[in-house]
Amino acid sequence: MSARTRMAWLAAITVVVLGAAVIYALWSYNQYQLRQQRASGVALSTDAAWPSGPRIIFRNTAVGSGYGHVAMVSLEEPAGPRTITEAACDRVYAAAGTQMCLRTNAGIVTTFEAARYDSQWREQQDYPLPGNPSRVRVSPDGKLFATTVFITGHAYAPASFSTATVIAKTAGGDYGNLEDFPLIVDGARIAPVDRNVWGVTFTKDQNTFYATAASGQKTWLVQGDLAKRTLTSLRENAECPSLSPDGTKIAFKKNLKPGPTPFWNLAVLDLDSNTETLLAQPRSIDDQAEWLDGSTLLYGLPREGTAGDEDVWSVRIESGAVPELLIEHAWSPSVLR
Repeated sequence: MSARTRMAWLAAITVVVLGAAVIYALWSYNQYQLRQQRASGVALSTDAAWPSGPRIIFRNTAVGSGYGHVAMVSLEEPAGPRTITEAACDRVYAAAGTQMCLRTNAGIVTTFEAARYDSQWREQQDYPLPGNPSRVRVSPDGKLFATTVFITGHAYAPASFSTATVIAKTAGGDYGNLEDFPLIVDGARIAPVDRNVWGVTFTKDQNTFYATAASGQKTWLVQGDLAKRTLTSLRENAECPSLSPDGTKIAFKKNLKPGPTPFWNLAVLDLDSNTETLLAQPRSIDDQAEWLDGSTLLYGLPREGTAGDEDVWSVRIESGAVPELLIEHAWSPSVLR
C-alpha cells in the first residue's frame, strides 16, 4: 500500500470517527431534551426558599423537567416533595457549605468539569477534569474535596479501566494525582505500573483520608497521609470506602465474585475491633455508600428496565438487614445533618 493510499484511508477513518462522535453527541443531547420536556414524575416542592435544615442532596433522575439536576429533600421526609436546583450534575456531594458537582458537557467535543457551589447553589468556580466523572467527596470542614474520573473505561471491572483521583483545596491548589503517592502494602513499598486509586473519604483532621488502591486483580483499603504523601494498605478486597460520622467505622464495597464480572456487596469495618460485617444483598452494588446516620447506609442502584434512571436505597449495618427503597428516581446521595 502506497503512502498516498494510507493517507487516504486514514482521512476516511477520521471522517467516519468524527461523524460518529457528532451523531452520538446530537443523540445524547436530544435524549436529554426529551426527558426535560416531559412533566416531572415526582412531587416538587412549592416552597421558594432553599431547604435549610437537615436534608439529603442527590441527582434527580425522574423523567421530566429537572432531570439530571441536583435536588433536595428533607431528612425527615425523604420520599416527600423535592426541591430542584439549576445545577446539572453526574455526581454531587456537600459538606460545611461546600457543594461539589461533577458534570459532563456534551457536544461535538465532550468535556468534563468539577464545579463548586455555595450553600445557595451559586456557582463559585469550575475545574476541568481529564475524564468521565465517577466519584466526589468533600471533607467534613468543607476545605478539601476529592474527585475521581475514568481516563479509560467506565466501570470498576478488572483490567478494563484507568482512573485519576485528585484531592484539592477549596481555597486553591491541590495535592496532585494520588497515583503518584508511594503505595505501601503489607509494610513494603510497591510501584505497579497498572496502579489505580479511587473513592476518597475524609476524616476530620484535614490530613488523613481513606481510599481504594488497586493493581492487577487486587484492591486494598488504604489510609492516606497528605503531609507524608503516602498510601498504606489496611485491608484487601475493599473498594469505595465511606467513613461513618463518628469516625469509628468504614463502609466499603466487597467483591464476592472476583473476575471479569465482579459482584459487589457492602461491608462495614469497625476500626477499633477490626471486625467486618458483610451486608449480603441480592443485587451487585457499584456505588460509594453514604451514611444516613450511625447505623444506616445509603447507596444508588440502577432502576431495573429503565435506562438512565436510578433509586436510592437504605440498609442498616447489621448482618441479614433487608434493604429499603428510600428515594425513587435519585442518585448520588449526600446527607447534610
